[in-house]
Amino acid sequence: MVAKIKSGKSLIGALNYNENKVKVGKAELIASSGYAKNYDTLSFYDKLFRLKDLAERNIRTRTNTVHLSLNFDLTEKLDTDKLVNIADEYMKRIGFEKQPYLIYQHFDAGHPHIHIVSTNIETDGKRISLHNIGELKFEPARKAIEIDFGLVQASGKKNAFEQIENLKIRPLEYGTTDSKRAMTNIVNEVAKSYKFTSLPEFNAILSGYNVFVDRGSKESVMFNKGGLHYWAIDKNGKKIGVPIKASSIYSKPTLKLLEDRFKLNEYLRKPFRDKLKAKVDKVIAHAISLEQFKNELEKVDVAVVIRQNGDGRIYGISYIDHPNKVIFNGSDLGKNYSAAAILDALPYRPAGNVAASAEKFSEKTELAKTGNNQAMSNPHSRTLLDDLLNHNDPNGNLPNQFGPKKKKKKRRNLNL
Repeated sequence: MVAKIKSGKSLIGALNYNENKVKVGKAELIASSGYAKNYDTLSFYDKLFRLKDLAERNIRTRTNTVHLSLNFDLTEKLDTDKLVNIADEYMKRIGFEKQPYLIYQHFDAGHPHIHIVSTNIETDGKRISLHNIGELKFEPARKAIEIDFGLVQASGKKNAFEQIENLKIRPLEYGTTDSKRAMTNIVNEVAKSYKFTSLPEFNAILSGYNVFVDRGSKESVMFNKGGLHYWAIDKNGKKIGVPIKASSIYSKPTLKLLEDRFKLNEYLRKPFRDKLKAKVDKVIAHAISLEQFKNELEKVDVAVVIRQNGDGRIYGISYIDHPNKVIFNGSDLGKNYSAAAILDALPYRPAGNVAASAEKFSEKTELAKTGNNQAMSNPHSRTLLDDLLNHNDPNGNLPNQFGPKKKKKKRRNLNL
């Protein structure tokens, strides 16, 4: 079992997180403690006001929210009653048994896990210290509960969600696998093996595995302190689930570490530049559409990442050479490999959907070929349009309607 604690200043934020999961069917409230009503009759405001009532008894303490998660091994099958018993025992061992708390079972990851929302402000207004609570109380409680309930033990492992598997990494499938473990494996492998020279290049590789690294907005504390969050993303690039801090991943892929890698990778990737250019040259020589260009390069394990603005205009291109584990922006390979140059080199430049437009282009090409072949195979199938476009007939004469005008015979004026 792995326990995590997230302290904060917003009770409504922690509650909303879990309640929103319930609304979309990804979580369920399975128990409560310290409430006057049964858990299944509590309204949103019942849940919130009980916690806020205690928090407001100590207005000097701003960090008054406790949001815990207990995560279990993939192989464990735990029913609701056992999850509630584990949660109650855990809260007792860390000194929160008299605090009101809500227990939610989540279904949005591959491993079984529960979330617990509470406050660290007691009835008399005193604050339960969260300083070093992980080392002093969390770890002893975790080890005791693993034994008492016969759970898979996390002891002896770096962390149940920080194991690096010696397997080929695959794109993360959120909700069907252990998300944190899968994300950790992907980030560790990409950071260790691929040669990228900027955060956008790192993200271009990660996005292929449904992972995104975020610095936050320029006004945020995280950005100013150089922090990073790693997110799972869906097929549309939208963030889903809960992010992982760079510092909580085994290899510590923080911004400082990555920036050191940028400088080193600039030199390490140079020997692979010409090899990648040769692959692109071979494909661009016969590709007729952007979609075909991408598909042909995929056959040699080169992923093409197209960057577009909100209006759909293409403004950049990157090439990820997976066998050699390098990434280059088009402009880094040379002017002829930029997005503008590639589009100019293609016979067909789509205005809308690339795949559909390319298909129409192929159909038109085939129709044109078919029409020409039919005309050549049947010389008697000439039409008026053919005659108009081809002034000379097979005998070298002009068509009658375009021949010289006949002179009209002058009629004699007979004077009778």
